[in-house]
Amino acid sequence: MATQIPTTVNGLRHSLFLRAAIALQTLTILLQAVSAGLLLTSAYGDTLHDVGARVMYGATMLYVLAAVLAWKPGGGSAGPVWHASGFLALATAQVLLGIAHVPSLHVPLGVLMFGLSVLALVSHRKPTHASDPRGDHGALT
Repeated sequence: MATQIPTTVNGLRHSLFLRAAIALQTLTILLQAVSAGLLLTSAYGDTLHDVGARVMYGATMLYVLAAVLAWKPGGGSAGPVWHASGFLALATAQVLLGIAHVPSLHVPLGVLMFGLSVLALVSHRKPTHASDPRGDHGALT
């Protein structure tokens, strides 16, 4: 039993890290939409959108790392790793479309990425207590 507790604690810790990475990614994509609006209306919007793109890409790479850490130690499903990797591919396409100045694809892809990121965030809301070794409601018995 003593060997299960650290595994569960690490699993919950990695799950929390995964949720935080997804939340950070979602927030950075939302801020990119705001900076895109500023890009159209102010002189500093271009710089803000450029820096935000780098931060968003970094947050997406952090999502991949968190998904691998949540999957590998516990031997759980590799689904989040595939989702994070697919999202990294979308982020790469988004950056390349932005550099190439193709707003007809860049903007809809950004909207799609925000929606997918929100869905990922909602699907990883809270861990279940089914794997809690302490029993019902986390109470010690």
